[in-house]
Amino acid sequence: MPKVRGCNLPDDLLYDVDNHIWFREMGDGNVRLGMTTVATALAGQLVAFTPKKAGKAIEAGKSCATVESGKWVGPAKSAVAGEVVTINDELVGKPSLANDDPYDKGWMVLLKPNDWAGVKASLTPGSAVAAKYEAKMAADGFAGCA
Repeated sequence: MPKVRGCNLPDDLLYDVDNHIWFREMGDGNVRLGMTTVATALAGQLVAFTPKKAGKAIEAGKSCATVESGKWVGPAKSAVAGEVVTINDELVGKPSLANDDPYDKGWMVLLKPNDWAGVKASLTPGSAVAAKYEAKMAADGFAGCA
């Protein structure tokens, strides 16, 4: 698993580094999205997670959820357009799961993507994400995950 400045970045995922979102292909045509450890370190302890409802269409580059911490409120942007299939109800009830276990229990939404093949090519595979994240952290002045 790549580790950049103390931040875990599993190599079996695809990453939208600019928006700190990971994607996991589920094998049935759907993709699961979540926040990276970099995102949760930047935001701090999450206190609220408000996803779009199941059945809702999401545009590429637009929010699939709103996340809130003590120091930040903002959108979790999906690189791919699609329909929300399922939301993580456990995360709604306990937003800190995204801090504690961002790549498993802290996932946000499951999407049925419109053009996954087209978007997948623009995402960074985990095996190649370390250099891209190192450059982004340096550019953003982010020291890393505690």
